[in-house]
Amino acid sequence: MRFSILIVSLLIVGFVTSFAAPVQLNGAGADKSADIRQINLDGLKKLLQRDPKDTRPLLINFWATWCDPCREEFPDLVKIDADYPAARLNFVAVSLDEVADIKTAVPKFLKEMKATMSVVLLNVNDPEPAIKVVDAAWDGQLPATFLYDKDGHVVFRHFGRIKPEELRAAIDKTVSSKQ
Repeated sequence: MRFSILIVSLLIVGFVTSFAAPVQLNGAGADKSADIRQINLDGLKKLLQRDPKDTRPLLINFWATWCDPCREEFPDLVKIDADYPAARLNFVAVSLDEVADIKTAVPKFLKEMKATMSVVLLNVNDPEPAIKVVDAAWDGQLPATFLYDKDGHVVFRHFGRIKPEELRAAIDKTVSSKQ
């Protein structure tokens, strides 16, 4: 009887956790697997919270596959991600695509871009609270890029397509002052 309960429990846990499993890109063009997981408003809040032990700046870019300026700037973000390894910069790309696109359009686009940064898909019914959690000055325009220092303060924000040299300068300044 205990054995049956154990097996049923393991099956239930396996079934439940399979819904939380990230989607992975496989095949050519993805040297590292790009995991895409869904987050809600609470997940976004946790993403923005700074661990006092983590002194890396946090770079967050909000984008969507249907957003032309987002698609145009993405190669610049991929290059920035490659130039600033995870040991120096925590970079998360937050997709605002539809949840149905987490297994189709989003991984296809990331594979085309050869993107390896962390990617999450924000799944909220009302985007307004999420926008205000990120930055009260943000109206939801895409793309939107925010750089946070080790204390969680926004040290760089840009709405619309980034200018890579400006973002790099902000990252370099923040990385060098992370003591």
